[in-house]
Parts: sequence; C-alpha cells; structure tokens
Amino acid sequence: MVNARISDPLNAFCKDTNAYLEGIPGGPLSNMTFAAKDIFDIQGHVTGGGNPDWRASQVVAKETAWAVGILVDAGANMIGKTLTDEITRGIFGENAHYGTPVNVNAPGRVTGGSSSGSAAAVAGGLVDFALGSDTGGSVRVPASFCGLYGLRPTHGRISLKGVLPQSSSYDTVGWFAREPEIFAKVGSVILQSDGTNELPRRVVIAQDAFELLPTNVFDALQPSVQRICSLIGQQSSARLAETSLSEWRDQQGVLQSREAWETVRNWIDETNPRFSFEVSERYVLAKNISDSDIESSRKIKSQVLNRMNDLLSDKAVICLPTTIGPAPPIGQKLSDRTDLRLKTSQLTCIAGTTGGPQINLPLAHVDGMPVGISLLGCPGDDEALIEVARRLRVAN
Repeated sequence: MVNARISDPLNAFCKDTNAYLEGIPGGPLSNMTFAAKDIFDIQGHVTGGGNPDWRASQVVAKETAWAVGILVDAGANMIGKTLTDEITRGIFGENAHYGTPVNVNAPGRVTGGSSSGSAAAVAGGLVDFALGSDTGGSVRVPASFCGLYGLRPTHGRISLKGVLPQSSSYDTVGWFAREPEIFAKVGSVILQSDGTNELPRRVVIAQDAFELLPTNVFDALQPSVQRICSLIGQQSSARLAETSLSEWRDQQGVLQSREAWETVRNWIDETNPRFSFEVSERYVLAKNISDSDIESSRKIKSQVLNRMNDLLSDKAVICLPTTIGPAPPIGQKLSDRTDLRLKTSQLTCIAGTTGGPQINLPLAHVDGMPVGISLLGCPGDDEALIEVARRLRVAN
C-alpha cells in the first residue's frame, strides 16, 4: 500500500498508507518534496498516530490538515506520511509496533521522537523538508539527534486544524530541514511571514542549563555558543531557575500529562489499546495526577513565566543546549531511557511553558554524532531565530 514513489531504506515512512499530494506549480516551494508525520490528516486517508489500534478506530479524513495544505498550495509535493511514537507520547523514536527509523548521522542510535520518521527522512535526504509536531520536545530532540534545523514555533502561531492532539496548551506544528535556506523558505510560507527578519538584540547564556551537560558535550558546544554571541553582539549569562530546572520540568510534566490523559481517556476506556510499556506507564501516571498537583504546578508555571519575561526583555534570546547529549543507542534499557528523558525535559520544558519559539541549530558534534544548540525567544520571535540560522550559515 505504500506510495510507489517512495524509496525508503530508512524505515522513515508509514507502510500502511499511500498518501500523496502534488504541489500547485509556480509557488515558492515548487519542485520541493516533503513528508508529514502520521498525525496530520490527509483527505481520503486514515491518520494512524503511530498505534495500530488508534488507526483501526479512525475514519478516513474528510479534509487535509491546514499545515499540509498551505505547503502544497505553495508548490511542494507531499510524498508520504512518516512514523511517529505512539500518539506522540515519546521523545526517542522507537515504536514497538512499527520499528525504529534509521539515523544516518548517528548509526545505531535513535532518531529521537515523536517526529522520528520525519527527522530520519530529512537527514537521509529522502525529502527536502518534513513536518513534525512538538509538545514536549518532539521536533527539537530529533533535530538535535539527527543534525537538522528544527523549530518549535510560538504556541498558536501555526494552525493545528487537522492534527491529532496531545495536549492543547503545548501542542505545536514544527518542521525540519538540512539547509537553513530551505528551512527559511518553508518558514516564510507556513508562518505567513512578511519577509522582514531582524536579529535578536542580545543573547543570554543559560548557565544552569549548560551545567546539566557532561563535560565532553559542554566543551563541544562552546564554539557554537561563541559563534552565536559574535553574531548577535551583546551577551550575558544567567541562571534561569531561581529554584531548579527539575521543578520547571515537573510542573509542565504534570500539566501536559493531565491534558494528554483527558485527550484520549475515553478512547482508552473503549478500546483497551496495545501500548508499549513506556507509553502505558506514562498514561497510568497521568491518570493519577490530582487536582492539588495541578494547582501547585500552575503556581510554579506562573513563576516561570515571570522569570522568563524578565530574562527575555528587550528582544533577548536564551542560548541553551537542545539535549543533554547526542542520540542514545537503539534498544537502551528502559531505566536508562527514563533518566535520559527526565534530564532532557529540563531543557525542553522551558519553551513549552513560555509558549515562545525555540530553534535547534545543528552546529556541533560529539564523537562524530550531532548534538544541537538552541535559541529560545519571546512569543512571536520565530523569524528572528530563523534569521540567526541563516546568517550563521552565510558567515560559515
């Protein structure tokens, strides 16, 4: 059933759909190809969501997701749908039902998830760019692991119409590309930009975020930090959290997980679906979150927002690691994977909480494997982050 136009040596694409949309000729993205994570509706096709029981319970989509449609209208050909972690509940990309996409830039390592197939397809040159989604890190983490440009945009900036939801307060549509020029072209279309992109005025280096890193990763990122600071000019350093980044992580974990549970609880009750242990565990934990947990987390979220508003004043951006290291090995023990997820979430929770954009810049390697550096801005500063990526490439 898979689209005959696709050659897929990387297990990036879904094998149970032949979804294909031809771009309208003459647009700014003409002759480009892209893929869409299998949470985006395509008219006439079923959205699988990375779980066979979810797929079996869904009907054929009546409309195509807005984000896909605007890219097709701009001339790009959507050649297929890509693998995702189950119902987007993961950041490593190993799917118990459909397998693990290949990370060509870190052989034997995961691509990251939940936008695993999209990242694999772009990194492997199967498409020019690809759509993913980011709730808790699902564009930023695979972009870091696969050495790609990837943006979690301002929350609400890109329409989620026709996209399988996880947590509405945190869900965003993002995209991947290998080259900043292509990344920026896609951004101008999907963000509906007017083309006036200015650089941030100053950069704040997040000390406590960098303190989470092993020494070799910290050292590998420092030249990239200096390149960013040299481009932007004014710089300073600060500790983001007045308490700890783990507390910041925990408040988003509670709020996001409660929403994720409410999104699918009726379907789970009715279907009794097959989930991997890791996904099942996360839903069980989410089910048991109390109202007092929610109230406490909302108070902490308010404190985080106040702190970040202060740090991001006057068109500043925060410079921080995207992940705490390169991609982990495929088949890593669950106990090790849980620890890695919790540490990484201390970095990814910040943009989720503020609603601001965060871009991964693929500027560094550790032991030959990609590891990303990020810039995080105020809501609405998406174009400024993309402009940094473009100018860094030009300067290189």
